[in-house]
Amino acid sequence: MEPSYITAEEAVNRIRSGNRVFIHGSAATPVHLVKAMQARYRELSEVELVSITTLGDLDFENPIYHNRFFFNSLFVSSSTRAVANSPHGDYVPVFLSQIPQLFINKILPIDVALVQVSPPDRHGFCSLGTSVDIARAAIDTAGYRIAQVNPFMPRTNGDGFVHFSELDAMVWHETPLPEVNYSAAADSVSSKIGEHIASLINDGATLQLGIGTIPDQVLKNLGNFKDLGLHSEMISDGVIPLIERGVINNRRKKLNPGRSVTSFLVGTRKLYDFVHDNPAIRVMDISYVNDTSVIRQNPEVTAINSAIEIDLTGQVCADSIGTFQYSGIGGQMDFMRGASLSEGGKPIIALPSVTKKGISRIVPFLNEGAGVVTTRGHVHWVVTEYGIANLFGKNLKQRARALIDLAHPDHRETLERAYRERFPDSF
Repeated sequence: MEPSYITAEEAVNRIRSGNRVFIHGSAATPVHLVKAMQARYRELSEVELVSITTLGDLDFENPIYHNRFFFNSLFVSSSTRAVANSPHGDYVPVFLSQIPQLFINKILPIDVALVQVSPPDRHGFCSLGTSVDIARAAIDTAGYRIAQVNPFMPRTNGDGFVHFSELDAMVWHETPLPEVNYSAAADSVSSKIGEHIASLINDGATLQLGIGTIPDQVLKNLGNFKDLGLHSEMISDGVIPLIERGVINNRRKKLNPGRSVTSFLVGTRKLYDFVHDNPAIRVMDISYVNDTSVIRQNPEVTAINSAIEIDLTGQVCADSIGTFQYSGIGGQMDFMRGASLSEGGKPIIALPSVTKKGISRIVPFLNEGAGVVTTRGHVHWVVTEYGIANLFGKNLKQRARALIDLAHPDHRETLERAYRERFPDSF
């Protein structure tokens, strides 16, 4: 049996008012299918869209889509931030590792899944490519599956294989994947933070890297390390030279030895070409990659995550600016907890001491309405460009003193004053 292809317009005709539609995320966002669905806005109403990070010009904040589509985001990104903070969207607070449960247990049953895959191989199997993450559960449980088939999508090993016979509609559309270059945004602050974090890493450690320039700067400082492992919810271009040089060889990992494990990847074409048919890279279901009981089994898991702000007791806000939903819980807590339970593990929160506008990220109290993503009980290591602090085992006063030392000098006097107000009888 050979696959047959139809147009995007024909494929999305299956979508009905009131349906819940899953949109494949990150570099795999099927923009061609989404645009075809949007073109039907006059015929549709109350279509609920669910997704994590999306890339591409989706434009759901456009008033013509109001009351037609409701974007129920599982992780807010730049392309959905406006609509998620409007009456026409919202955000579901959830650990990344548990999103598949929402689909499998019919808490958020998927009517239609829009995904992007590689062309079928000679055995008829397509690949979910750059993003297996929550897409595996979505495509397994959706009532109807529409695939944008793109020869630019790499075939990745792991959990992402889908036989074309399992797809209800296939649309051939050739387009380069979106590219993000985290190295291009590096500055002296992120470079210094990267150096500090690298000093905490030991040979043989297993790395988890969040999104952004700081993880990329960490990787640039690891060229002389030995036998590093990689078990991370996402990877970008920065891992390529370390894998090619054998610095990351996963030799000491207890799970998936010899294989770098991730659930999605975002970077440049160089990264997408590197992972294509590469048996050293496994792209797997997020419920496995981010499972704390899995993470903790690898040695010295060093988890590097970011924050928007942190208060003087160690509470971390990483998903919102006050009540404004900026991103999501994601996998931060999955890996912070998993790393803390790993033998010799180090959960790290890394952040510049100030925002681009010079506002301190280390604050007496979190902004009103801010979400606590990582509790003060889960926080261990905190790093800014001014140094490193380990809060584990420290009381509230000791934590505050340690965090003030990491703050920008312009804000330390204000933080000292807040400290004395909170702890008036302290030395």
